[in-house]
Amino acid sequence: MTARHWATAGALLAGLAVALGAFGAHGLRNHLDAADLATFDTGARYQMYHAFALLAVAWLADRAPSRPAETAGWAFVIGIVVFSGSLYLLTLGGLRWMGAVTPLGGISFLIGWLNLALAARHLPNHE
Repeated sequence: MTARHWATAGALLAGLAVALGAFGAHGLRNHLDAADLATFDTGARYQMYHAFALLAVAWLADRAPSRPAETAGWAFVIGIVVFSGSLYLLTLGGLRWMGAVTPLGGISFLIGWLNLALAARHLPNHE
């Protein structure tokens, strides 16, 4: 994918995180207990963090395209879907077994951060 695609994905996923965060804070407060609200909020926060990470991927992909940058982008997208998505389903759908899936999304996030660091090594050195 191009830098434009990564930036677009990051911006859309960040906007969705804002909407989900507001929904959790205002629309769900009378429907979920405090623990489930906190879990939902964790999903929205991690989605936002990693949407910002996609903007970093876009920046790197524009300046120094590399396989690690591409891998980081996909790992962040997969992490958002699996980590945050599983927390949303756990709290909204009552699918408690989704809690077992959540760590796989966390591993994807870690893979993304490692690859982002590797991608940064492809930047030109301007000393």
